Amino acid sequence: MSAQKTYRIAPSILSADFARLGDEVSRVEAAGADFIHFDVMDNHYVPNLTIGPMVCKAIRPHVRIPIDVHLMVSPVDALVVDFAKAGANLITFHPEASPHVDRTLALIRDQGCKAGLVFNPSTPLAHMDWVMDKVDIVLLMSVNPGFGGQSFIASTLEKLKAVRKKIDAYTATGGQPILLEVDGGIKVDNIAAAAAAGADTFVAGSAVFGAPDSDGGYQGVMSRFRSALASVPQ
Repeated sequence: MSAQKTYRIAPSILSADFARLGDEVSRVEAAGADFIHFDVMDNHYVPNLTIGPMVCKAIRPHVRIPIDVHLMVSPVDALVVDFAKAGANLITFHPEASPHVDRTLALIRDQGCKAGLVFNPSTPLAHMDWVMDKVDIVLLMSVNPGFGGQSFIASTLEKLKAVRKKIDAYTATGGQPILLEVDGGIKVDNIAAAAAAGADTFVAGSAVFGAPDSDGGYQGVMSRFRSALASVPQ
């Protein structure tokens, strides 16, 4: 019998109430979150402007769980160092945003963080084939990055299967563990399908931070996520 798979839920603060951000991240941690997902947009690589290292540093004392920083920026390397100093634990970036993908992955690890690559819906997976030894996490976007609240792109399920196959083949030869994360439009009614396709880490923004108190709030939606994941065949 295979071991029970570990699933991780990473609420994205892009959908949180920024006037009460410290309280928001503390509450989702208490509700059972595994990571805090931190979306960094520069109005250059993506058409939106969000938050930087100062906000990461500000929320770090409010949570004990890892902070998972997704850099939607170009250039990448200077912000890698700044976010590592601000308390990030995992840092992912888009390969097309860095002129030297291998070097940027090494830089992230040199800062003491887990390193990863992010693939947009139409970005080919070939970038990961030559740097697997430096990758701790692969993030697939199931929406086009830039804004929260978008609908899940169904073709991501086939892409998840393709990445899962690559990861499993690599780890079977003695490679390090690699998380497979999915971000965009994740809801209670589709998280099981994403897990069945191979994802083990799930970013959810509006589904978590928009959960009404009348339906159990953060605790309620996290419980429904866990129940849906428990239904996935191992």
